[in-house]
Amino acid sequence: MAKSINVAQGSGYELWTGALRSAKYVVAPMVDQSELAWRMLSRKLGAQLCYTPMLHASVFVRDVNYRKIHMVTCLDDRPLIVQFCANNPDTLLKAAKLVEPYCDAVDLNLGCPQTIAKKGHYGAFLQEEWDLLHDMISLCHKELSIPITCKIRIFEDVERTVQYAKMLEAAGAQIITVHGRTKEQKGPNTGVASWKHVKAVKENVSVPVFSNGNIQFLRDVENCIAETKCDGVMIAEGSLHNPALFTGKQPPCWEMADEYIAMVEQYPCALTCSRGHLFKIWHFVLQRPEHAESRHKMGKAKSFSQLKTVSQDLKTALLQSLSAEELEKHFELDNIPYWRCQPYVRPSPGKTTQCKRPLDSQTTDSSEKKVKKEEKKKKCIVKERKWQVCMKCHRNPRGQTCEYKFCKVCCRIKTRSELLNCTGHKFNRVRPMNQTAKNTEIASDIQECNDVVTT
Repeated sequence: MAKSINVAQGSGYELWTGALRSAKYVVAPMVDQSELAWRMLSRKLGAQLCYTPMLHASVFVRDVNYRKIHMVTCLDDRPLIVQFCANNPDTLLKAAKLVEPYCDAVDLNLGCPQTIAKKGHYGAFLQEEWDLLHDMISLCHKELSIPITCKIRIFEDVERTVQYAKMLEAAGAQIITVHGRTKEQKGPNTGVASWKHVKAVKENVSVPVFSNGNIQFLRDVENCIAETKCDGVMIAEGSLHNPALFTGKQPPCWEMADEYIAMVEQYPCALTCSRGHLFKIWHFVLQRPEHAESRHKMGKAKSFSQLKTVSQDLKTALLQSLSAEELEKHFELDNIPYWRCQPYVRPSPGKTTQCKRPLDSQTTDSSEKKVKKEEKKKKCIVKERKWQVCMKCHRNPRGQTCEYKFCKVCCRIKTRSELLNCTGHKFNRVRPMNQTAKNTEIASDIQECNDVVTT
């Protein structure tokens, strides 16, 4: 794409209606889950805009291999926004400069709530540092030939969230994606996203606003746009469990698995990415007792071909067990058959929808890696060895066959000074030495003995 300073410096709606083609259906940046193969599958199934996985700006700048592995794209992978996490204006700018020719905008991650983001000082844990955020966004807005956008989490207070968004807009953010949850709403405490906050931001900024959160079906996308008046809707977890969400369908799991496998064969990716996607596509099937062995095989697969085999076996087993009537039977959205892609609802705090696999090595559902780790621990329990100490220095372990019951250093001093032999340490002192040389070597040996650390 030709670089255009006017787009970066102009209104966010120039970006949205131009390079982003007025995209309303957006697939979120997800670590290890937004790789090229998944983006291309998402585009095929209705997504109009995709983000790369979150990339660490500092690592991206200094590590060529990191760039080669994580910044993989192709001509059909557009429109595309590359997301970075950063906490330094210059570092963010350097990273963004490296991707200018390959994307339509760069996005600053201000929404990651995970512990690693807290330790690394990025994501949602920068939302109180407005001066720093203003500097990062304004520098990129001025220096880049492509726009900068940002993805945020909300504050509990609506007014503070609005002021936060207005500050980012004033700094130069051309699109603001609002995830309607606070940074504390994660894991079992995820809860419901607040569209009220999204609506308030939309009403108070003049750049496009994307909404993120509460999307399980296509009807939720439509309801979100109607209620918040946002310009686009971003999906993350909903996409992972049903890649066809934007089509309004709940296709059989094997259809989506086959489609994804075909994409990976065309656009290879890391095994961790493909395993994670297949686990989520097959999620509700793998929870059933009759497919426990397949779940175990998928977890311990060492190659993509093995994952492909497990997926094919699941497909074969389901097609053999389901009748033609079941395959064609009409279903309601509140009663979707387990073998069709459907939303995953997080269990409430203190509750779980499944039992963890036992660690007993006799069961086929056990984690092979954990079992091996436990066995290794048992083998590593060794009785502490009690060394006999040197009879001279009383610190270092003495040689087991030393004629004088000394450590090696003390034995060397004795045999050298007294012209003695020690068969245990293999010292043979038959050659006489002048007194000066003897004193020098004895002093050196004494110093060495003092420096030895008792083990």
